[in-house]
Amino acid sequence: MTDNARVRIVEEKLLSDDWARLTKYTIDYTRRDGATERQIRQVYDRGNGAAILPVDRTRGTVMLVRQFRMPVYVNPSPGTAAADGMLIEACAGLLDENDPETAIRKEAEEELGYRLRAVTRVFDAYMSPGSVTERLSLFVADYTPADRISAGGGALDEGEDIEVMEMPLADAIGLVDRGVIVDAKTIILLQYAARTKRT
Repeated sequence: MTDNARVRIVEEKLLSDDWARLTKYTIDYTRRDGATERQIRQVYDRGNGAAILPVDRTRGTVMLVRQFRMPVYVNPSPGTAAADGMLIEACAGLLDENDPETAIRKEAEEELGYRLRAVTRVFDAYMSPGSVTERLSLFVADYTPADRISAGGGALDEGEDIEVMEMPLADAIGLVDRGVIVDAKTIILLQYAARTKRT
């Protein structure tokens, strides 16, 4: 935790420790006007992660994945392609014991079936800082069809069933504009690729 004189943890209570940790914090928080108030916050800690958008500059294409996401299924976005829980997104995964670059290279091989050469870290971002600790390291990488080493699809022993999608970057941006791609990390990476003209 960081050091902040305006925050004092009064109580820390572990609510769940299964796939991730859910902790309830009672804190005394000193407001900007000097008043101190007691607050209760629940924090979900599933570890940090990484995501990557491979871009083929020659062909103007990007690699994405489509997979089932339970949180999207129970909180669907009506009228979008994600209303059935299936989400189009950038390849991503948890760091586990790896550094971000090692982790995302491994995920790219498992999910996309591509061994990426040079990867570039462009952002670190919190996706839902109101309650989730996860910080994502976001990468882009150049790729070509020659970098393919397998069909991809994810790790079966982890319950992954991932559809690999290759499409023109312009089409992917169009899916963002039409509300078909609704995943935050993916929108950020696609807009970065479009803004920096990586094709």
